[in-house]
Amino acid sequence: MGDSKDRDDLAEDRTDWAEDRTLMANERTFAGWMRTGLAAVGVGLGFNALFAKLEPAWTGKVIATCFILTGIFVFVAAERNADRVTDRMESHKACPGRNDQPASTSSTHPGTRTLAGPWRDSVK
Repeated sequence: MGDSKDRDDLAEDRTDWAEDRTLMANERTFAGWMRTGLAAVGVGLGFNALFAKLEPAWTGKVIATCFILTGIFVFVAAERNADRVTDRMESHKACPGRNDQPASTSSTHPGTRTLAGPWRDSVK
């Protein structure tokens, strides 16, 4: 009996460690997505600053807006993916590739305010 109890405890520990590794991997992935999104927003804002005097004026703003929109898309995708993985881990339904659980969309992203940055001067 004692041997079975020890094996059960060891199995429980290994399961807990595997869940911890999965959650840490999810956090690393989320950080990578956020880093990519911030880079896209930074490129967009930098492009707008460097080519503000470009003729016609709208071309630089359109390119900057595309980069900023890409960054915002990456932020939203990162949050949804991280929420999906966390929900599966919390409910112990760790089915690989399961995408039928809804993601959290309860917060408005602050990047929507950044989107107006390149167009700020032209709207009066």
